[in-house]
Amino acid sequence: MYEDSGSSTGSLIFSLVFAVIVIAGMWATFAKAGKPGWAAIIPIYNLYVLLKVAGRPGWWLILFIIPLVNFIMSIIVAIDVAKSFGKGGAFGFFLLALLPFIGYPVLGFGSAQYRGPAAGQA
Repeated sequence: MYEDSGSSTGSLIFSLVFAVIVIAGMWATFAKAGKPGWAAIIPIYNLYVLLKVAGRPGWWLILFIIPLVNFIMSIIVAIDVAKSFGKGGAFGFFLLALLPFIGYPVLGFGSAQYRGPAAGQA
């Protein structure tokens, strides 16, 4: 049986690089929002902290368990996080929901300041 381990190794390294970029960006984003940066590396808890940054209730975490609903919820939360940093909905949708390896570093390491959840949230 032929196995191309070079391709697997390349994919693994590529995936790890993207994961590290997203984690670093989320860490800095959480820190800007006054939350613990280390929360970015703890599964489930990082989603809870993200909900708090977005100004959404913690019980929304349950909605992320439901297939298809979780996809819609992730878009809503991404848009809310963008608005909490003074960015528009398009930034949230395209850069946080679809391209988080770009969006979170831009929020965390860029000039965006955490303003808190928009009115009507929380």
